[in-house]
Amino acid sequence: MMTELKEEIRTLLEEVLPLVDLDSDFLFAELDSLGVTTILMTLSANYNIELEAEDATPKNLRNLDSITEMVKSKLPQ
Repeated sequence: MMTELKEEIRTLLEEVLPLVDLDSDFLFAELDSLGVTTILMTLSANYNIELEAEDATPKNLRNLDSITEMVKSKLPQ
């Protein structure tokens, strides 16, 4: 499930942020405010979850795994 979700998120984010290296372990450092907003809006809309500005932490956006964990934590159980 986790791998499937991660690949789904990768595909979504590659479409909206083609120039960002999603395999980076320092993803947050590569993002500007527009990139962060794009990630939050894309994931919120696609998974019908609430992602707020306070979710945009370096820890949550460190890499694709941490983004996947953040999305998973917001999904209904």
